[in-house]
Amino acid sequence: MEASAGQGYARTVRHIRAPDRGVVVAGAGLVGLLVVGTTGYLAFGYGLGSAVAMTLLTLTTVGFGTAQGLRTDVLLFTGGLALLGVSLFATILGLATTAIVEGRVSLFSRSRRMQRRIDQLNNHFIVCAYGRVGRSIAREVQAEGLPFVVVDSKTELQADLDRDGVCYLLGPPSDEQVLRRAGIERARGLICAVDSDAENVYITLVARSLRPELPIVARAAEDQSADRLYRAGASKVVSPYVTSGRRMANLAIRPHVVDFFDIARAGQPDLRLEELVITAGSPLAGRSLRELTGPAVPLLLRRHDGQLLANPAPELHLHPGDTLVVYGEAGALRPLD
Repeated sequence: MEASAGQGYARTVRHIRAPDRGVVVAGAGLVGLLVVGTTGYLAFGYGLGSAVAMTLLTLTTVGFGTAQGLRTDVLLFTGGLALLGVSLFATILGLATTAIVEGRVSLFSRSRRMQRRIDQLNNHFIVCAYGRVGRSIAREVQAEGLPFVVVDSKTELQADLDRDGVCYLLGPPSDEQVLRRAGIERARGLICAVDSDAENVYITLVARSLRPELPIVARAAEDQSADRLYRAGASKVVSPYVTSGRRMANLAIRPHVVDFFDIARAGQPDLRLEELVITAGSPLAGRSLRELTGPAVPLLLRRHDGQLLANPAPELHLHPGDTLVVYGEAGALRPLD
């Protein structure tokens, strides 16, 4: 970790120490003209202050107000110096314009490429915000191999998003057009991880108006915000503080149970805890658990009416709207996905 940070710092230092060649040439040319002009006027007999002033006035094309009284050789030198100054400033202006245009074109091009990536996503998750909670969510979803897009309004996070290689969209996640660009019509779910409960409520309202059936998981920092989020349309509400407290208590009270779920979540060794939702058109509907699970272990069955059956009997049949939680090796669960 430290080595990577050191390498990143070294790359940054090298980048700072290697500025654009055009900028170096322009800067060297300006210094050179100042030296040449001052030296020339000193050679004509002017004092140091007068020589510097006349050089600056000539290079900036301000002029002396009148050329009367100047010798022919001084006039010729001044005219040449002015011509070189105008040429140099024209070059600097061109470099600045090019840098601005290229920067904007590069930014526009990168934005277009990212939008094309988003347009290709289907059945993906939309993660709103890339703070500490949002990054943790992104890592978990990425570990599952599922597609997702991060939406955040903080442009200063762009470097982190590029470094992590995630698909992202910069813009306010509460904006309807931004959510449409994130593919909310094709999304599998939306996760509100903004550190503001009020903004999470507004994001939920907008998302629910665009997709009435979309599963929405929202973060709530305060207990009273949970009810607002549910009324706004959130499917599930999670408080990081409450969840952390429960986990710490469970680690103290029943550590082996927590270890079991950690293993199931992390897929070690090649084990998974998975849920199967039985839809109306699913080929699993009407079949018994004995036919479906094979070596997998059915842990919990939730009927479409909300009834929960722990350790369901193998002869039970599945119906549309049921949800089955099974545990087993990934190879055994894959045919059931």
